[in-house]
Amino acid sequence: QVTLVESGGDVVQTGGSLKLSCRYSGSLSNIKEMGWYRQAPGKQRELVAKITDGDATVQGRFTISRDKTEKELNLQMMNLKSDDTGTYYCYARQPPYKDGPLSYDAVTYWGKGTLVTVSS
Repeated sequence: QVTLVESGGDVVQTGGSLKLSCRYSGSLSNIKEMGWYRQAPGKQRELVAKITDGDATVQGRFTISRDKTEKELNLQMMNLKSDDTGTYYCYARQPPYKDGPLSYDAVTYWGKGTLVTVSS
């Protein structure tokens, strides 16, 4: 079981920057991917950034990084636009795997989200 708790959502002006954090706990030994989705009002949830190997990666205006010591997944967002408004969800994905005679299904764990509002 993995628990994810997001923080850092705020109201920011267009062109500003914001850092979101996701504290995680539990057993991550079978987690192969972590990242962030966002959901704008009236729209489907969409992938913002993800990380598999390594500690950080830049994806457009966003940098996703992972601090394994602090057990924190961060999302640094730059040059924010009104389209970036939405609730941001942290996730951790476990693919299907086998442990001896036992088989485990794929599982995606989600946080409850943190709200980002970009205003002009």
